[in-house]
Amino acid sequence: MELNALHQFLAVAREEHLSRAAAELRVAQPALSRTIARLEAELGAPLFDRAGRLRLNATGVLFRDHVERALGELEAGRRAVAKAVLGGADTVRLASETFLPLTGPIAAFKAANPEVEVRLRQMGTHEMEQALRAGEVDLCLASQPVKAPDTTAEVVHVEQVWLAAPPGHRLAGVHNVTVEELADEPFVITRRGQWQRRLLDWLFTDRNLEPRIICEIDEPAATYTLVGAGLGLSIFPQIARFAFPESDVAWVGVDHPHCFRTLSLHWVRLPPAAQRLRAQIADWDWNQDFPAGRR
Repeated sequence: MELNALHQFLAVAREEHLSRAAAELRVAQPALSRTIARLEAELGAPLFDRAGRLRLNATGVLFRDHVERALGELEAGRRAVAKAVLGGADTVRLASETFLPLTGPIAAFKAANPEVEVRLRQMGTHEMEQALRAGEVDLCLASQPVKAPDTTAEVVHVEQVWLAAPPGHRLAGVHNVTVEELADEPFVITRRGQWQRRLLDWLFTDRNLEPRIICEIDEPAATYTLVGAGLGLSIFPQIARFAFPESDVAWVGVDHPHCFRTLSLHWVRLPPAAQRLRAQIADWDWNQDFPAGRR
């Protein structure tokens, strides 16, 4: 059973879609389909249900869990050998939806631990779940729940989420706005699965409303440019006010008790260096980088 075939199987199991998995792996879809068929023939059982949409079946789930543990152990072995060969050097692997909030704590960690290599991977929460199960990352920072077996979670920062409006919009200069007042406004927002869209949908659902979405994109930063161009409204965390030019949009508070973003660390097991990085992030004074009082 080839390791490459197992990695390809995990990609298909995660996406439950051959075309998307093939694009992620950068292989031809027919070749990927043949790899999965050979794997099923070797195991003597189908791993996916193919009636309509491709779905991982019960046998596939069972096999996936074993493959993730096996590949995780292999990765742990590789790291142990690398550490021994390099004379004790260590590596910490950190995944996050965005690395903007982490620049301060990572810089402080590197200054205190120059011998530790920090490897960063940007990914969504669904990818984080698979990476944690497979032992491909040590720590994940996410703004949505990460559901993986034996995962520990720790809240490290809670920040206000703001409404962004074009400078000439009727809401520009308004201190606060209710969700009801936004019912007919056009929104530019990320696709389903990303935290901005999840929060926007929840805020409106909580008021028995539905947001009027005119544009869905995969690049959160691009929504800022589109808001500034007058296409619609959007929502951003406090940190965005320090990353983007202040004059390009008008910032408005949303009068809802749960209009905030919660950042949490997630891990399964932590080597010593990863434990130190976790402590560095958890103990970081986030307000020194992004004060909550700025308006």
